[in-house]
Amino acid sequence: MNTIIPALTIGQTRLLATVIKTTRNMLALAEDEAWDAVADLEVLRREDLKRCFEIPVGEDQGELVAEALAVILHLNEELMSRLQVARDVVREEGSAQARTLEAVVEYQSIHLVR
Repeated sequence: MNTIIPALTIGQTRLLATVIKTTRNMLALAEDEAWDAVADLEVLRREDLKRCFEIPVGEDQGELVAEALAVILHLNEELMSRLQVARDVVREEGSAQARTLEAVVEYQSIHLVR
């Protein structure tokens, strides 16, 4: 029994293009530190990818899909890099606030002793 795998459809091609565009938008939003919007777009991006690959990809379309996935992965790496920087900044800000709070508590305890 031979199963015929259809060629990449126009819908799949559009979904891949949409995923690339969404990922670029996520990257731009990450640069603006709009992390809630990035998270919202991630949900949509995953849905689009899932729909795209629910239909098998033909062997003759593998190169096109591989190129699209390479672009998506590259953009995703940039996005993850920005996320790591943002996490580091938040962690440092939290540490600075903790140090400030400790200093205030220490000052208050000294002031009360006098």
